[in-house]
Amino acid sequence: MAGSDWNPGLYARFEGLRLRPALDLVAQVGSLPPGPVVDLGCGAGVVGPVLAARYSDRPLIGVDASPAMLEKAEGSGVYAQLTQADIAAWQPDEAPALIFSNAALHWLPDHGALMPRLAGMLAPGGVLAVQMPRQYAAPSHRFLRDIAVHLFPEIFDFTDWVAPVAPAEEYWRMLAPLGAVTAWESDYVQRLAPAGAGHPVRHFTESTAMRPFLERLDPDAQDEFVAAYEEALSVAYPPLDDGGVLFPFRRVFFTLTV
Repeated sequence: MAGSDWNPGLYARFEGLRLRPALDLVAQVGSLPPGPVVDLGCGAGVVGPVLAARYSDRPLIGVDASPAMLEKAEGSGVYAQLTQADIAAWQPDEAPALIFSNAALHWLPDHGALMPRLAGMLAPGGVLAVQMPRQYAAPSHRFLRDIAVHLFPEIFDFTDWVAPVAPAEEYWRMLAPLGAVTAWESDYVQRLAPAGAGHPVRHFTESTAMRPFLERLDPDAQDEFVAAYEEALSVAYPPLDDGGVLFPFRRVFFTLTV
């Protein structure tokens, strides 16, 4: 179940649910100065066609660290350029008019340094538009930490753990000195359909939030971990009559115009 690279097939199972926040973010981006559009952390290119249609007169550049995801993104045919790079070290060749990042920057630390650095890359009048999950206190994500520490205390320690994504107002305060900021949070009440064997929420998280946990466990330990996680999920997210579940999911958004 675990691996060193992302699995585009697993991630794509919930493509529609993952795309909706990106559409909500795109709708809040206004006029742009000259320059390219960057899909930062483009993954498999799900947002690429939306950005390409909205900004058809500009080159669209996709940036991601995953070769598997970039290969999938290339198949969309909408990117003028795809770049494999660590976002923490990436530098654009030309000042972007828009840096758009959907569900990627929560994997990087030190947002107090990262976000101003990205803002500094923009062309004058350019926009930084970011969406990140802020689901860490919800059962779907809290159980991952709790179960990992309970079953494998010799491997996992979250004593000094801090949630990677702050509340929206913290990003507003962080970025307001740099330009015009809008920041907000949305709770998406997602219905997850039955997915055969296993809890629907586990199927949702296994391609994202579960990956760092599974990658540190051998196959037998993975099975033990998943079984305990499934049991806890069945209580927190009980099945609907059709076997699906309701899965509230919180996301934080902001736009910065420099």
